[in-house]
Amino acid sequence: MIRYSLVCEAGHGFESWFPSSDSYDEQAARGLVTCPVCDSAKVSKALMVPRVARTDRERSSVPVPAQPDQPQTLIAEPERQVRAMLRALREHVVAHSEHVGERFPEEARKIHYGETEGRSIYGEASAAEARALIEEGIEVAAIPILPDDRN
Repeated sequence: MIRYSLVCEAGHGFESWFPSSDSYDEQAARGLVTCPVCDSAKVSKALMVPRVARTDRERSSVPVPAQPDQPQTLIAEPERQVRAMLRALREHVVAHSEHVGERFPEEARKIHYGETEGRSIYGEASAAEARALIEEGIEVAAIPILPDDRN
């Protein structure tokens, strides 16, 4: 796992973990890496200083204080409950729908116009593609992605 320090176009700094650098590149290219503050997908890697564990002395049991330049978040109980409901919604959709990936706009049209059997599907669509589907009268909705789900 690789932890990257990231920054959005508005200057919000945050961190995220990725299985590999290729995974980060792929997710960033697909617009899946977004700022937790402003939800901007225009994110880049910030300058990072690697942390190397010292072996010449014992580890301290004193917790390391948070860096002052890093955003800190305290999540209140109501927000925890909302996140739990959103996570449950996402899990329900995934469990009871067919994943069609990037073919989502095409498959949604086929179902809407009766070219294929009706069924629940989910996948990826750009904002422009989703708008076009809605303008055609095709009901679509975004599945919320929580910050925890992006890691």
